[in-house]
Amino acid sequence: ANAIRALSMDAVEKANSGHPGMPMGMADVATVLFADILKFDPRHPQWPDRDRFVLSAGHGSMLLYSLLHLTGYEDMTLDELKRFRQWGAKTAGHPEYGHAQGIETTTGPLGQGIANAVGMALAERLLNAEFGDDLVDHYTYVIAGDGCLMEGISHEAISLAGHLKLNKLIVLFDDNQISIDGPTSLTVSDDQLKRFEASGWDACRVDGHDPVAVAQAIYKAKASDKPSLIACRTTIAKGAPTKAGTAASHGSPLGESEIAGAREKLGWPHAPFVVPDEIRREWLQAGKRSAGEFSAWSKRLDTSDRKDAFEARISGELPEGWQLALDEMKQKLAESQPKEATRKSSQNVLDVLTPHIPSLLGGSADLTGSNNTKAKDAGAVTAQQFGGKYIYYGVREHAMAAAMNGLALHGGFIP
Repeated sequence: ANAIRALSMDAVEKANSGHPGMPMGMADVATVLFADILKFDPRHPQWPDRDRFVLSAGHGSMLLYSLLHLTGYEDMTLDELKRFRQWGAKTAGHPEYGHAQGIETTTGPLGQGIANAVGMALAERLLNAEFGDDLVDHYTYVIAGDGCLMEGISHEAISLAGHLKLNKLIVLFDDNQISIDGPTSLTVSDDQLKRFEASGWDACRVDGHDPVAVAQAIYKAKASDKPSLIACRTTIAKGAPTKAGTAASHGSPLGESEIAGAREKLGWPHAPFVVPDEIRREWLQAGKRSAGEFSAWSKRLDTSDRKDAFEARISGELPEGWQLALDEMKQKLAESQPKEATRKSSQNVLDVLTPHIPSLLGGSADLTGSNNTKAKDAGAVTAQQFGGKYIYYGVREHAMAAAMNGLALHGGFIP
């Protein structure tokens, strides 16, 4: 965990810009997740059945970059960490999807990540209903901060996730009670555990610096039939001698003297960006932990009679012949030239496309009858039945848009 802390404070200091406090505070939680629990393989970063990890608190990007580097993602080199926040680097100030392997979605606007993750968790359940446990059986983990949970979109997202009982969604809340302006008591007094419980989640609080307690809470969450919130009480910038636990460490470099004091306090005497060989070896070993699972999954895929269909879905490849039905429809329209509302025309097209494109997934924010987004063959998605192709999002437009992004990013669907 101290390797994450050191790399994070060193990179922010070198860039003279960034957020060192959150990575230093959540280093213990992230270490438990990546070293012991998360199913991932840096050598196969696009493994369809990998667990998804979303850093909703995207300002703490050095947490993710440090983890990707330490666990062995080839494109997240030490040089990239040293180029943090520099023009052209993979290590942008906030994680950018497509810049580097292991970044599942772009996060920066707070609350978007947790709402994207709802879409990813929903995609997993939908694909599981279609292809079974042998090919689709993974979790979606989120690290979110106070800001994510203050944003209105979080209310919509957790309500939707609780209603659909997305039990493979686990949110780790960086409960450090600090925001940029100062203590969170300046602006918010919500009981987050009660709020999540009211939306149909399991919720608990642990000491975020106690690895055993964190691990136990995650394993308990994995066994739940509900989505789970784990509030991890942490100290922002843990290890910094004067700035730990204060807003001063949130959005600016610690400074040379504070970093020197942190190195001493953490028992980390190494030069900037230096990780001792034995620690580096342990992290790389953690990155190889799921190699056996990947191999076993690959064998199941190779012997599955659904292999071609699954690979086509994940690649986004459209099935052969889908255009024929559309061409036939266009020919009829050209001949009859009906006068009808565009939303009705839209539904007619969806009625033709949906049976021919299995990845097409409809939905509406409580306006199904008005905007005609439900194809006639699209059954409803419910907590009891994930085999449908239509999502009743309720009056949750913001979460709907973000969840659709998550569905698309996960793969397997065109929402």
